[in-house]
Amino acid sequence: MTSPYSIRKDPDILNLLSRLPKETATTFSDTQLKHLKIAVGSGQYRNHKVDVRGTFPVPFFAYRIYFVFLMGKNLRDLSRQEINIAMFAVLTLCTLFLLFSTMLGLTIVYILKSFAGINLIEGFSLGLWDWIVNTVL
Repeated sequence: MTSPYSIRKDPDILNLLSRLPKETATTFSDTQLKHLKIAVGSGQYRNHKVDVRGTFPVPFFAYRIYFVFLMGKNLRDLSRQEINIAMFAVLTLCTLFLLFSTMLGLTIVYILKSFAGINLIEGFSLGLWDWIVNTVL
């Protein structure tokens, strides 16, 4: 499975390749560029959509604890386990959405049937239409 992320679009790699002669920069493979990124690293903070940093004191101790909360687009290649978890989450959300939509649709159809006075089974009712007439209307 190919990833939409290309190492050649990475800001650190673009910066590195821009400082090399063009004939040298084009000879690196993607694997070599990934290893160069790990070896060199950026050492700079990225721009994140959410970047919350702070410290707070620990009561009765002379220590301060720092916290960092970052959120942004994930540029890493996903592992097989992460892909499986994401697919399971999407499948679960789609199933819940379809179940909710089906139940809502059936409820609306039942209310419209009751409004029209149609009885499918004589002498049987869920009581939904009576409840709507007595409490809402």
